[in-house]
Order: sequence, then structure tokens, then C-alpha cells
Amino acid sequence: MSAVMAKSPAGGEDQRFDQYKEQFVLELWQAYPAWASSVGYHKYDSVLVVPNNESRINELTFCGVQMNLLKKIKLEELSDANKIDYYLIENQLKYAEWGINEERAYEWNPSVYNVSESFANMLGNDYEDLNVRLWHFYGRLAAVPDYYAAAEKNIKNPTKEHTALAIEQNTGGISVFTDDIEEALKKSNLGDVEKTAIRERAKKAISAIKEYTSWLEKMPNASSRSFRLGAALYEKKFGFEIQSGYTADQIYKKALVHKEELHEKMYAITKQLWSKYMTGKSMPGDRSVAIKQMIDVLSLNHVQPDSFQAAIEHQLPELVAFIKNKDLIYIDPSKPLVVRKEPGYMAGVAGASINAPGPYDKNGNTYYNVGSLGGWDKDKAESYLREYNHYIMQILNIHEAIPGHYTQLVYANQSPSIIKSILGNNAMIEGWAVYTERMMLESGYDGDHGVNSTEASPEMWLMYYKWNLRSTCNTILDYSVHTKNMSKEDAMNLLVNDAFQQQAEAEGKWKRVSVTQVQLDCYFTGYTEIYDFRQELKNEMGDKFNLKKFHEQFLSYGSAPVKYIKELMKSLPASRKVK
Repeated sequence: MSAVMAKSPAGGEDQRFDQYKEQFVLELWQAYPAWASSVGYHKYDSVLVVPNNESRINELTFCGVQMNLLKKIKLEELSDANKIDYYLIENQLKYAEWGINEERAYEWNPSVYNVSESFANMLGNDYEDLNVRLWHFYGRLAAVPDYYAAAEKNIKNPTKEHTALAIEQNTGGISVFTDDIEEALKKSNLGDVEKTAIRERAKKAISAIKEYTSWLEKMPNASSRSFRLGAALYEKKFGFEIQSGYTADQIYKKALVHKEELHEKMYAITKQLWSKYMTGKSMPGDRSVAIKQMIDVLSLNHVQPDSFQAAIEHQLPELVAFIKNKDLIYIDPSKPLVVRKEPGYMAGVAGASINAPGPYDKNGNTYYNVGSLGGWDKDKAESYLREYNHYIMQILNIHEAIPGHYTQLVYANQSPSIIKSILGNNAMIEGWAVYTERMMLESGYDGDHGVNSTEASPEMWLMYYKWNLRSTCNTILDYSVHTKNMSKEDAMNLLVNDAFQQQAEAEGKWKRVSVTQVQLDCYFTGYTEIYDFRQELKNEMGDKFNLKKFHEQFLSYGSAPVKYIKELMKSLPASRKVK
């Protein structure tokens, strides 16, 4: 793989830092056993941290000790790869401290207390012998009553939205300790005495969960805290979570400008295509109405429900062939993408998603999960397929697979540092996938024109702009709701009329923005930073700029924040510039 960063040189400050990182990761997993389990490190599977004041003090102590050790490293003497690792560790420690001392979500967000997922993963993932996993399950169960007792002591003036979410999710998670555990016990080789012991602890866990949800339902909370984070906390959380070169306010303003640009482009294409698809029909004077009518017509071009997976499988080799023909980026043939029907435990959400191997299983398969529309009624399936129509499906495959998430993750796994895997920047990961959508169309990709396509059709561009509006309006929505008190009515207007989304989809996004903060910014922010940086280099280098080398050099830094990748790429000697 060309342009991949070299490993840290042996000796000197890099060697000291590499030794520190190894110890840091081991101590990180001791401090956060649930996080360890989620990335495939199972040494502490039987440990459940009780979220009381003592555990918060322990976490702050861990962060303080690690920060002091980190400050002893001479940053200026580190390799490029290690400089990024340094920044990532520093950000993680400061973010954890800020969460406890300032954000204090453990007081106002009851949904942060939920043990079900970690227990479900122990039963559902076949990483170890089932009997061993059940004993870890049994060990972790012991702390569940104390866990929820501590949660009740922590909660003060919670938001109504997070309270409702906590009740819904914890109630739904009870099945892990009834149906799921019974199914696992039947498959195990444990004796009757051992099975009885596990069932008794599971019953106590169920009681603790029910007591917690009942307590939430009955808790007097007349003056509940607003779910809106507020401008001050939002700006800080944006800084820690997104790690952008832009502030939250700057990226919000960029999104507003970009939305207007997209509307202008979509209107121009609508006028261009109107006579082709709307013979004899007058074009509405309202720009948004005209665009929506054109989108509705183009959305009728879609596959049948039983052809959804086949269409995705058919497009992937076409994407690879186009990329090779245009010489856009190296695709490693030794890391095949396995397309599969979504497993039963993922059933219920059709569409597409990527399951990449974790940092402790780099050689594992990468799966492209494709949902089934089997059992859906005709109207529901038709609505879904219009949303993921012939054009959007191609953009979806670019985003999720090639050269989006799948390709980026293959490159990221080449990094010898586990830090970039466990502390990877979501804005870079999602931003890369969004960036590749536009890059492919700019390079001429259009599935209807084959591998030698030189120009995407107006239809393809119109539907791409609609898709891009989604990430753009995510940022506008999130920032407006949490810092500007945007009402639900105005949010619905933004999503339905400005972003051309279905009412049900918009309602789901409103619920999402009412229980999360900042995460919705990652798509547009990462995309904007990557695209702006590419254009900056193109303007500087002119004819010497090489797109393929830019992509490979950019991805060689792992899942690091774009602002650090930009800093390091700009500091490269002339011999390593992307030309």
C-alpha cells in the first residue's frame, strides 16, 4: 500500500512513548472494563463498575495520573504517527474529566445507566467458550443491584426525554436476563447447580432494573432540566468529540451556506429535467415544490423488494472497476468485502451497514450487511425503496463500502498503533465516507454509463444533492436545537421542506436530536474539512496535484482528526507531497 506512514523509529522519544502507550492501554481497560469488552479485550468481562462517587474519583485519578505521564513525553521529538496518538490520548483524558466535572450527564441523563447491552454482547458474540462466557456473565451480574442503586443516588433533575428513553431501553433490555440467558443455558454444558445460581442472580438483576424504571416513572420532576445542552457546553463538547479545526458556530454557518448552494443546484437541475419527465405539466413557481416533485418522479426508479441485496452485490465490483480505471485509490485485493444478508440479531432495520473487525481482530472479515424487506407490507416496502432508489443506492454503496467506510477501515487497520483504533475520530470516519460520494461523482461515476463513464447524469447529481442535504441539515438541526432553542415545528420544517425527508424520517430525527448532542455534526464537519483541505492543496499545487496520492496519504494516518492529518500532511517534505 503506497504512501503508508512508517512505523515509529526505534529508540529515543518514540520508543519511550510506545512503551507508555502499551501501559496506557492496559490501564485504560482496567479503568473501563465495559469499553474493553466492546473492542474485544475480554480480560475484565466479569467486572461491572458501580457508577458511584468512588468510581468517578477513581476515573479522575486515572486521568490525572495519565496526563502527568503524558506531559513528560517530548511532543516535538515524536514521529508524525506518534504525534497523532499523543493528541488522541490527551483529548480522551480531558474529555473524560470534562464529562465528570462540567457536563455531568450522570446527573441529568438516566439513559446512561443500562447494563443490558454489555450482557447481551457476552451471550451473542462467540469469542470464547460459552461456559466461560456464562461464568463471566454470572460474575458481572453480582454488581447489578448496586449499579442501579447508585444510579438513583446520582440522578438530579433529569430531562423528561432522557427519562423516557431510560425507561424504554431498560424495560426492553430485560429480555436479556430472561429469554437470552435461558437460551444460552440450554446450549451450555453447565450443571444444574451452576445454572440455578446464574438464574438467581439474573432474577435479582431483573428486580433491580424494574425498581429503577419504576422509580423513574414515579419520581417527582416538575421542573425538569431541558434536554438542550446549551451553547457553552455544546461548544466544549463539539471540541472534544469532533476535534475539528472549525468551531461549532463556524461549521453551523458553513452548513447554512451549503444548504442554500444545494438548493440552487437542485433547482437548476430540476429546470433542466422538467420537460423530460413532466411533459405537459407546468413547473411550480415555488422552488422547493418543484424540486420535490422531480425527486418524487426519479424515486420511482428502484429495484423490487426481492432484488435489493442482489443489486448491491452487482454494484460493488463496478465501483472497484471504476476506481481502478480512474486510478483514484489503491484497493487492497487481499481484504475482500463479504456481502451477506443481515444476521438474525440485526434484523428489523433494512438497508446497509458495515461490520469491520475490531482492533484485537484485524484479520477478521469485513461484512457488508444488507437488510431484507421480506415480510414488509407493500406500501412500507415501496416507500423504503423510493427513498433508497436506483440513484441513492449507488451513493449508499459508495458511502458504506467502496471507497467509503470499508476502504477507509482497511487503510486504518494498517496502522500498527491500537490508539488510532480505540480512539478513532468519528468525524473523520463519517466525513471520509461523505467526501467519497462527491469525489466519485466529480470523477464521472454513474452506474448507468459503465466503467468508462466520464460524467454523472443530472438525475444522479440531483439525488446526490438530496442525500448530501441530509448530513448538512443534521448539523443545522443539532446546533439550532441545542444552542438556539429551535422548536419541533421549525425542526420539522427544516427536515421535511428543506431536506425533502419523509415525515416519519423527520420525526425519528427529532427524537434523536432530543437525546443526543453533537454526534449529528460529524458527517458534515468531517466532509467539509476533508473537501476544503483537498481544494486548498489543489489550488497550491496546480497540475502537480495527484488525487490518488492525496487519498492514500490522507488515509495512511488512520482514523485521526482531520485537523491533525492536515497539519502533518502540510509539513511533509517536498519529496512526500501528494504529487
